[in-house]
Amino acid sequence: MKLKTITTTIVFIGLLFGAQFTATAQGTGGANYNQLLGQDAINAITTAVPFLLIAPDSRAGSMGDIGVSTSPDANSQHWNAAKYAFIDHQMGFSVSYSPWLRNLVNDISLAYLAGYYKINDMSSVSASLRYFSLGSIEFTDKFGVSQGSYKPNEFAIDAAYSRKLGEHLSGAVTLRYINSNLTQGQNVNGQATQVGQAIASDVSVYYNNNITIGKTKGKFAFGASISNIGNKISYSESLERDFLPMNFRFGPSLTVDLDKYNKVTFAVDFNKLLVPTPPIYALDTNGNPIPQGNSYKIEKGMDPNRSVGNAIFSSWYDAPGGMTEELHEFNIGSGIEYVYDQKFFIRGGYFWEHATKGNRKYFTLGAGLKYNVLDIDISYLIPTTQRNPMENTLRFTLLFNFDNIGEKEAK
Repeated sequence: MKLKTITTTIVFIGLLFGAQFTATAQGTGGANYNQLLGQDAINAITTAVPFLLIAPDSRAGSMGDIGVSTSPDANSQHWNAAKYAFIDHQMGFSVSYSPWLRNLVNDISLAYLAGYYKINDMSSVSASLRYFSLGSIEFTDKFGVSQGSYKPNEFAIDAAYSRKLGEHLSGAVTLRYINSNLTQGQNVNGQATQVGQAIASDVSVYYNNNITIGKTKGKFAFGASISNIGNKISYSESLERDFLPMNFRFGPSLTVDLDKYNKVTFAVDFNKLLVPTPPIYALDTNGNPIPQGNSYKIEKGMDPNRSVGNAIFSSWYDAPGGMTEELHEFNIGSGIEYVYDQKFFIRGGYFWEHATKGNRKYFTLGAGLKYNVLDIDISYLIPTTQRNPMENTLRFTLLFNFDNIGEKEAK
């Protein structure tokens, strides 16, 4: 199998995930320098394994893909594991299923399983499994001869420990193993490819407190999380290693108790990737990048070949377009949730991303129903700009909270 074929496959997978990508090849950096001066150039950031950033559950998926400060549930593992320290139930788990590109194929999907156990009032443990199946793909050599049909897939397994740090504050640490098997061991110019593997961690905090607005009671919360801090990943010893989608997420939420049975939650999440922004490379008269050492001459910006630690800190000031472009790298999700008697839920949201950084913009809708120990959530996505892999698709999540059984028997 040719290197170009593998590269095309990886880029295509990135597109499927709705990942941020550039119109130019990653090796030649971002947009033309003159275009960048006009602040309208496409200079989006690419990473390996972008499936780690997909909202896995229907509640968050119906609220604009947010969840860093919303009330804790079984799916908090992805958004902010520190929320588990304040969860009301003793134990629970969730199962989510999200069809992918359903309008084109029927064998690509994301499955998510998460669970937690509250050790005591101060601490909790949790774990999750995320599995992304890319269906069946026919591999061929450079002559177009079939090399067989394979089923590329990616998965991540993680575990977290969360603990209260005070009456209203908690923190958590998550450890994650990532496995990305995209090429199924096919040869690239005579060299075998390998499974991409990485170890990563998350660090998160969560604050919540009861408040009173006039005569109305409510709750204010704030969450922050840095996720996927880990080693670079590669699919061959000779290929360039790529950053994981290290991401900084933070935001507040406000819950207002309208009366005994009705309440409304408003929440906002801000996200920024903590990886290098592609620089602008100098071009020769033919429009090709000018070689310099083992890379190319940089016209503006910073060399993307950095250590993980350096990338996390320098990602705040390395954009070729300066602070204006850095601000463009934030995407925003906002959502609202109406709850009736803790049994019926209606949700909505909106996700926004700058046009030069991916241009993902979409509305989300959803609903939920709670019956005894079971919660059922569904969500639906409506794109407003480019096509989205989840448009015209219903996503489902089932949540179970077993301690409700004991509470019911006690009553």
